[in-house]
Amino acid sequence: MIYSSLFFSESSFLSSSCKLLRTFYLNGLHKPGDVTLGGLFEVHYSSVFPEQTFTSAPHQPSCQGFDTLGFRHAMTMAFAVDEINKNPSLLPNVTLGYSLYDNCATLSIGFSAALAMASGQEERFSIQESCSGTPPVVGIVGDPFSTFSIAASDVLGLYSLPMVSYFATCSCLSDRQRFPSFFRTIPSDAFQVRAMIQILKHFGWTWAGLLVSDDDYGLHVSRSFQTDLTRSGGGCLAYTEVLPWGDNPREYQRIVDVMTKSTARVVIVFAHQMHMIQLLEQVVKQNVTGLQWIASEAWTLLEGLQISAFTPFLGGTLGIAVRRGEIPGLRDFLLRIRPDQNNISENSMVRLFWEHTFQCKFLPPPAGLVEDAGAQCSGREDLNSVTTDLLNVSELRPEYNIYKAVYALAHALNDMLSCVPGRGPFSGNTCASLQTLELWQLMHYLERVNFTTPFGDQVTFDENGDALPIYDIMNWIWLPDGRIKVQSVGEVHRSASKEEELTIDEVKIFWNFESKKPPRSVCSDSCPPGTHMVRRKGEPLCCFYCVPCSEGKVSNKTDSLECFSCPEDFWSSPQRDHCIPKKTEFLSYQEPLGICLTVTSLLGTSICAIVLGIFIYHRSTPIVRANNSELSFLLLVSLKLCFLCSLLFIGRPRLWTCQLRHAAFGISFVLCVSCILVRTMVVLAVFKASKPGGGAYLKWFGAVQQRGTVFALTCVQVAICTAWIVTASPAPHKNTQYHNDKIVYECVVGSIIGFSALLSYISVLAILSFVLAFLARNLPDNFNEAKLITFSMLIFCAVWVAFVPAYINSPGKYADAVEVFAILASSFGLLVALFGPKCYIILLRPERNTKKAIIGYKTTKC
Repeated sequence: MIYSSLFFSESSFLSSSCKLLRTFYLNGLHKPGDVTLGGLFEVHYSSVFPEQTFTSAPHQPSCQGFDTLGFRHAMTMAFAVDEINKNPSLLPNVTLGYSLYDNCATLSIGFSAALAMASGQEERFSIQESCSGTPPVVGIVGDPFSTFSIAASDVLGLYSLPMVSYFATCSCLSDRQRFPSFFRTIPSDAFQVRAMIQILKHFGWTWAGLLVSDDDYGLHVSRSFQTDLTRSGGGCLAYTEVLPWGDNPREYQRIVDVMTKSTARVVIVFAHQMHMIQLLEQVVKQNVTGLQWIASEAWTLLEGLQISAFTPFLGGTLGIAVRRGEIPGLRDFLLRIRPDQNNISENSMVRLFWEHTFQCKFLPPPAGLVEDAGAQCSGREDLNSVTTDLLNVSELRPEYNIYKAVYALAHALNDMLSCVPGRGPFSGNTCASLQTLELWQLMHYLERVNFTTPFGDQVTFDENGDALPIYDIMNWIWLPDGRIKVQSVGEVHRSASKEEELTIDEVKIFWNFESKKPPRSVCSDSCPPGTHMVRRKGEPLCCFYCVPCSEGKVSNKTDSLECFSCPEDFWSSPQRDHCIPKKTEFLSYQEPLGICLTVTSLLGTSICAIVLGIFIYHRSTPIVRANNSELSFLLLVSLKLCFLCSLLFIGRPRLWTCQLRHAAFGISFVLCVSCILVRTMVVLAVFKASKPGGGAYLKWFGAVQQRGTVFALTCVQVAICTAWIVTASPAPHKNTQYHNDKIVYECVVGSIIGFSALLSYISVLAILSFVLAFLARNLPDNFNEAKLITFSMLIFCAVWVAFVPAYINSPGKYADAVEVFAILASSFGLLVALFGPKCYIILLRPERNTKKAIIGYKTTKC
């Protein structure tokens, strides 16, 4: 078909002219001018090619199914040219003409028309030495079909003839390497795809089906939709089906079955009217309801689909529509249209419209047209007397793009002719002129055109020849009388940052569901905070399981791909949706255990103070003076320090408390045990001195020696503690090993050797005191001090022997509690064992608090 439609020419190196061997009749509308613009429009739905042979006379194709809207598109271009010619500030002293052709929705006819405009249709022309002058057309507005534009641009791009399409949306046409001279005032499918993805994301529809037509328009969309959808994270496609051309009910039935079985409630359709009619026939037949249709710009505004049979199924449809604009004066221009009966070939397009509108015919009919029976047309009929879509200019969408395309070419020409000689953009700073125009020079200006329409929209082209994209969002409202009303509910456009910005007024949207709310269309429900997504094996990304986060990990947003760990000092909340500070654990003054230990410590301190007061008050009595009252006072003070040092183990550990607690504990107990050891040694020395020749023992245990011994023994412990703190000081530590959700504050000893040395030294003194007291336990006096010391050391050693394993196996605050308990138990043991009997005598048995009672010997038999 394409081959038969091409214009063949015969030339010879010996001849000086060329002649067309065949002319191809095209429905058209022409107007002469200094510069001519071409236009391609779908004025008929289809065409019929008769059988022909190379030997038979050529027969022209017949165009069928007049399209009034397509004719209005052509008339819009004629109006724009007429308006420009009347504008004194745009292309002054230059008259624009036009050659408008009908592509009959047929590739071969549209392709032939494009070539005819590019080469001209003169039957004979002479070959000159230089090919210069104004081309037959300097630019073409059209073609409306992507496939037709691809075919024409592949050829015309070789000669840099600009094509500015108003309806071809295939993203493939943005390939500047293949289509260097193609421009368009309608957004490409790439933007339309991203606009639809924005709609899906706005309503939370992550699970949708995609239906596309079996042509360049649909197949390019199919390839890009999945890619862009995955890249944007907007969802997944449940299925992708290709709608076939022609009558194929079985295939359409299969596709509807797929739609019915799918859980996707949203169906996106990039197709033409023919596909939609056949698809909806099956939808009605199978009564498939409950679907939310998303329409591409190809069928959003098609009145042929807005019929009562389809209304229950298509009501609530959301669609992308070409930007609506306003063109003042267009309706008045259309009312002035009249057929020229004297020049049939120059205005056949108008004559066909007239015959279609008034159901009449002109005689004789133009060649190549189907002759319809009817009354004869006079050409004076009144357009106001009939109902025709031609005069409905309330929704100018493709017309607005045509208007912008014509003005873009006009502004490019105006900029070219406004060039100042010597300041031009071409080699040698030259300018272009109409007499020597080369089309690539006009291309230069068209790529840089920038103007604003009366409607307020800016027109400019990017590096791919695409205009600034903008779409209206349309909604099909199901009216009570069964009709469909299509209204705008928002818009989507590209911002300065090249991001798609969507604006929707949801209050205006009609939803064709009982809930009157947007449907849910997801493969899997969103994973709430506290969970993360785990993909279902072998299924799309949108199909997943929601798995709770493990302990210590959280997810704080919906549909998290993974859970992240909380910082060291934080732990996951019970819902796993945020991190909370870990509970801190230490032996606190506020908890019952801490309170009990504190009260016990203060009680022991108070008892020591009371006993000290009793001893001071009764310091002159024999029982106080009997065993060196000075050591007794020092022992009580050291016991008081032992009780008080236990308070350092309660409360939040800090550096100074960690350093002081063990040092105070060690020094206090060494001071206490040292006093006991010296008292034990004094008891033994007195016993030895009471024997003949034993007086020499007492000189080693005078008051000075006793104080010196206690001081010397205590200094050894001070030295151990100092060395320990200086070399490896105890320090507070946050321990997370015991509990994952708790921070156990504890004091690490820093040096095991230092801690062991401290305890070992106390143990050595205690064992030595115990041994000496045990040896002196049977001394023959009424108040045997050695027995009390033996019993006290037995308690002391038993407590600390039990302390070691209990301390090692107690975690966290309980280790401190064990140590405090050991301190308090041993301190109370010493206090009660050493001072309990004496206080009993002083307070309750004062008759026994005499020198005779203290030093008297028991009666023994010889």
